Amino acid sequence: MPGSDGEHNMQKAFQTTQKAKDFYNRQMLDYLADDMQQFIQKQEMMFIATSDSRGECDNSFRSGEAGFVTVIDEKRVAYADYKGNGVLASAGNISENPHIGMLFVDFFENKIGLHVNGKAKLLNETEMKDICESVNKTMHIEVNQKSVFWVLVEVEEAYIHCSKNIPILKKSDNLDENVKVPKVDFFNLQEGE
Repeated sequence: MPGSDGEHNMQKAFQTTQKAKDFYNRQMLDYLADDMQQFIQKQEMMFIATSDSRGECDNSFRSGEAGFVTVIDEKRVAYADYKGNGVLASAGNISENPHIGMLFVDFFENKIGLHVNGKAKLLNETEMKDICESVNKTMHIEVNQKSVFWVLVEVEEAYIHCSKNIPILKKSDNLDENVKVPKVDFFNLQEGE
């Protein structure tokens, strides 16, 4: 049965074992169904969760134009990782522990989410190009961005995130994407130095 021992213990404690079994049997796949692949290709953002070899967790946000996550096939997806603050927490975690959780949420149209869990591997651009060429796929590269590396994820679990508590958001038409936001110490961490 899918899930961890802790999950199963909580299901027993809260008497949801049968409900969980029904979910596992009806909703949890070890690959991306066609509709899941199409859903991912429409998304402009995702949340990723990684942990280091000691289990210390990190959660991060990734975004881009629709299709920024390349669906290679039913068992593999990949995305470019761009220069950020230089900490490389997610990449560092993946280098120690390949497990990754990806959460795609449609806040704007369908109020639905998709969990994709699997094992991640860091690739350079040449390795990613070779994979894409072998299956006749195009790598999605953001304009004005330089990827540091690519993250290839081998899908182990894919399942729905219920819409019950997902809010509907509205995109603003007033954003000028050409305007750079000045770097600001939003949390006032530099005061007194």
